[in-house]
Amino acid sequence: MMPLIAVLALAAGTYAFRLAGPALRHRLRLPGRLRHLLSVAATVLLVALVATSALTEGHGFAGWARPAGVLVAGILTLRKVPFPLIVVLAAATTAVLRLLGLP
Repeated sequence: MMPLIAVLALAAGTYAFRLAGPALRHRLRLPGRLRHLLSVAATVLLVALVATSALTEGHGFAGWARPAGVLVAGILTLRKVPFPLIVVLAAATTAVLRLLGLP
């Protein structure tokens, strides 16, 4: 019963935050520099998450195959390849490297 209450409380809080944005849009003015810093902070957090996921497994290094797959995905993303193809090619790169014995 406790997890259900926690999930409902988090859902209510999330919904309240989503409603607060449009309601406070005209009352709260952020300076341009702060808006830019918030945008950069979101990008930095996303890159940190990708790096952590790509390079570590448990408490150690994930091996070279996974970062190679992430690198392939990054290159394909910059070339504007369709997302499903990016996923397939990155997974195939990792699988082939692991098949060849690269950890």
